[in-house]
Amino acid sequence: MHITQLNRECLLHIFSFLDKNSRKNIAKTCHKLLEVFQDPLLWSFLNFHSPEELKKDNFLLGPALKHLSICWYSERVKVCNIEDWMKNSLQKDFCKRHENTVSDFLLDICNRCPSLLSLTLSGCGHVTDDCILQLLKNCPNLKSLKLENCVRITDHTLEAVTLHGASLQTLHVDFCRNVTQAGLERVREKCPSVMLRAERSANMIPDSKPEKKLMLEKASRKLVQL
Repeated sequence: MHITQLNRECLLHIFSFLDKNSRKNIAKTCHKLLEVFQDPLLWSFLNFHSPEELKKDNFLLGPALKHLSICWYSERVKVCNIEDWMKNSLQKDFCKRHENTVSDFLLDICNRCPSLLSLTLSGCGHVTDDCILQLLKNCPNLKSLKLENCVRITDHTLEAVTLHGASLQTLHVDFCRNVTQAGLERVREKCPSVMLRAERSANMIPDSKPEKKLMLEKASRKLVQL
């Protein structure tokens, strides 16, 4: 029996075991398999391992998407986590190539995937509070928001959760150094039913302006001298 003789349910089941590239390659072989590739039921979950993967034409976005994960664990993530004023020209060029990639993708999610239930972002150092705010507004059914090592996330995201996260049940802001204890306490007070986790976040050294850091360094040196 040829694969195209299988019914649609069987083909969808087979496709579900394949990665995005394999699905795309098989879809190029005939019209029937292309139709299976384009079936919304196949794209209720999307998992990406780098910003570059978001640019590939090997997946579909639509109202069927329920779970989205963008987790970047490469050593290059460390470059994105450096404060902008501390980056050298090479590091700035590296970041410039993808700094808007994840944010633009999430804004596309806001417009095309209103039924999103869970979002996980790890190592996405250029994602901002405004981006998460828009997502919370446009995806009212979001139940799980997990952010790890997203350095531009601040208490503004936590405030957005209290205002627009009516369906939220789980919130993680692990290793987000610009989240404060005061912001976390506000979420606990206003959203007591949300399972909140913030590993290391409020205990890390937050970003600050170069002048302020210089003053802190001078004060530290004086203390050492004393």
